Amino acid sequence: MSEFLLELRSEEIPARMQARAREELQRLFCSAMHEAGVACGPVTVWSTPRRLALIARDLPARTSSSQEEIKGPRTSAPQQALDGFLRKTGVSQDQLEDRGGVWFAIINTPGRDMAKVLADVLPDLVLGFAWPKSMRWGKASVSGKSLRWVRPLSGIVAILGEDLVPFSVGQIRSGFVTVGHRFHHDGQITIGGAGDYQEKLRACHVIVDHEEREAIVRHKAELAARGAELSLVEDEALVIENAGLTEWPMPLLGRFDDAFLDVPAEVIQLTARANQKYFICRNDDGQLANAFVCTANLEAADGGNAIIDGNRKVLAARLADARFFWSTDRSRTLSQHAEELSRIVFHERLGTIADKAERVARLARWLVESGAVGPADADLAALAARLTKADLVTQMVGEFPELQGIMGGHYARAEGLPEEVADAIRDHYTPVGHGDSPPAAPVSVAVALADKLDSLVAFFMIEEQPTGSKDPFALRRATLGIISIIVENRISLPLTQAISQAADIIRNDVVGHCGDAAGVQPFIKDRLKVQQRAAGARHDLIDAVLALGNEDDLLRILSRVNALQTYLASQDGVDLLAAYKRAANILKREGYEGARHRIAQTGEEDPLALVDDPDLGPIVAERARGGDGPSYNCEPAEQQLVDALDQAENDARELIENENFAGAMAILARLRAAIDVFFDEVTVKDVDAVKRTARLALLDRFRNAVHQIADFSRIES
Repeated sequence: MSEFLLELRSEEIPARMQARAREELQRLFCSAMHEAGVACGPVTVWSTPRRLALIARDLPARTSSSQEEIKGPRTSAPQQALDGFLRKTGVSQDQLEDRGGVWFAIINTPGRDMAKVLADVLPDLVLGFAWPKSMRWGKASVSGKSLRWVRPLSGIVAILGEDLVPFSVGQIRSGFVTVGHRFHHDGQITIGGAGDYQEKLRACHVIVDHEEREAIVRHKAELAARGAELSLVEDEALVIENAGLTEWPMPLLGRFDDAFLDVPAEVIQLTARANQKYFICRNDDGQLANAFVCTANLEAADGGNAIIDGNRKVLAARLADARFFWSTDRSRTLSQHAEELSRIVFHERLGTIADKAERVARLARWLVESGAVGPADADLAALAARLTKADLVTQMVGEFPELQGIMGGHYARAEGLPEEVADAIRDHYTPVGHGDSPPAAPVSVAVALADKLDSLVAFFMIEEQPTGSKDPFALRRATLGIISIIVENRISLPLTQAISQAADIIRNDVVGHCGDAAGVQPFIKDRLKVQQRAAGARHDLIDAVLALGNEDDLLRILSRVNALQTYLASQDGVDLLAAYKRAANILKREGYEGARHRIAQTGEEDPLALVDDPDLGPIVAERARGGDGPSYNCEPAEQQLVDALDQAENDARELIENENFAGAMAILARLRAAIDVFFDEVTVKDVDAVKRTARLALLDRFRNAVHQIADFSRIES
């Protein structure tokens, strides 16, 4: 068994592309080995800014020989069919075997040297490498068929064991030679094989293992901050990026003028992080410090002082711009900034951003006045909503779009607006993704909820809802935000009422035809199912609760699901479900659709009055209601079930109205004993039509009692 080393060397590979490039290199190599019939052993892939490296272990010296039988035409087939088969298989007719009147070609493939296999597949691997963006270079670039790579490819190392795997890609031939660090090592390095590759490069100031570089950046950046009695603001994505920008990472701590600390902390952090790839530090009190950690790509003779000074000057220039934006933007109030929103189109059919802000203000006021979001000042909620988008026209957000909302909150606070207004402006976009916390203060909740509801309902009303994988207006994210806000803040909000209110506001505001919002509530419930499945809830229980169709309060829906999940985990729950399934199966076999179906079909409030048979109608009605009935004396087990239903239905209904779903499930559990005895002692399919119909109605009543919680027919056994 041998080790194989492949290094593809180029100019600097963007850090953001390196992780995907490692995956692509491993995928292509393993796929090529599989197609060549080679079992792919352990594969290690590394990356630096200037190279991708792959080491494959346990490769055989030769591939195994193989034999393949290919069935051909019948021996009686026309000559043309036989000629086509011979061309396809590449054999002559005397090499075919006649087996029962059918030609078979036996193809023997001898084993091949692994070096030859690699030399054959590697050019295609390089040429077929997929980059998000690639380029052509040099004189050959005038041809569209020239080599493409993320940056100009400059060298290839390919060694199997200690032997070269010779191949070429364009003008680049494989060899034993690579290069070390751009600044710390001049000249070429001769690699003996996979075994000495990593250490030879380390000796030339190249740490080829990206995970090792990440650990160095993480550890030394923390040490640099700790040495100045500061703490580093953790940022794992920035650790990975700095490791992807360096081959010999050296984190260094620098300082900037503390006068810049008057600028909001988010601006300083974004300026340092996004533009310069610097880490930010905090003091012991948690406040932002006038310090940063940059990651150099070399070990400087002066300890890094010149590097720190150069980075400090660049950061100072950017912070000066940010301070200018901060000062200029505050020369006008948010209300004055908001006036400019009337010139920015939100959507051609939904008006300007100013129109949207006004709609959100009206909806936020309604949410407060309805009592849904808790005690809050409706005037403050409306004011905050009208100012939520004002920072979109500021210079700071123009430079840093990521700070929209956040800067609005800072400007509101600097202007002296109430804290509730500033917080609501700051938080109205939240939550923006998985793991992000929703706002909690009532005014903030009202504004954030109103903003998302307006977008969701408005786009549905103009028929711009998501389709398939397309969601250009991020309505799925907005819906998950609505769910998160409602659930995390325990908001009891009837969706039907909220959607209707939002639709009325939109309809009064939008000029031109506007459809209805009928699809909004099903869309929200569908997103709720997705969110709950991701959280570990059983999909069948969610479907069982939603199938009732009579619940539009998300909190109540989730309470039902949680109560159901807890109860069905017990033996009583399992037994009740089994009894329900048995009753439902009997009703289905007898074609008894029951009261729920008749209500749906006719709208009749008293489904028991819908029994058409003049003789059976009164009997069924009385038996289903639990009365004595005018015709026959019921059996003791039958009466026991009637009595149990009388008690359980009323008690469960009261508990459900008080949102005690767990208690309601416990009450319904009492039916299990009675229904078990009923099945054991009562003949449902009695030859007497009166008894049979009344007992089916009783089973339907049992089914409907259980349906007060959920549609048990949707629950998997």
